[in-house]
Amino acid sequence: MTVKNNILCNSSHEYVYEENGSYYIGITDYAIEQLGDIVFVELPEIGAKYTKGEIFGSVESVKAASEIFMPIGGTVTEINEQLIEHPEMLNENPFDEMWLIKVSSEFYGEDSKDLKEYSEYKKEVE
Repeated sequence: MTVKNNILCNSSHEYVYEENGSYYIGITDYAIEQLGDIVFVELPEIGAKYTKGEIFGSVESVKAASEIFMPIGGTVTEINEQLIEHPEMLNENPFDEMWLIKVSSEFYGEDSKDLKEYSEYKKEVE
């Protein structure tokens, strides 16, 4: 599994990373392991605005359903359309191409202060 160097995670198992001025948000591999086989993903509309900590979607598996929280505030600029049709793709690799939404954010600097680098997050959940 590929994990980017600049991924930051929160305690509710969402991640964010910046690439070319956009912020990609998804759920961590640990969250996917806990949920099991993903069968449904609900994502917001493009243009929706959220603050840090707000619920922006949900993921359902054969075991449970889970709300997804914003790790940073921002405006949705793109959703990962392929996950709507094929939610099971999240089980393959939640990072890399399996982000959930892309946002623009003027709050990243402030909102990311309490997020953890992936390696630190991984130590805490193991």
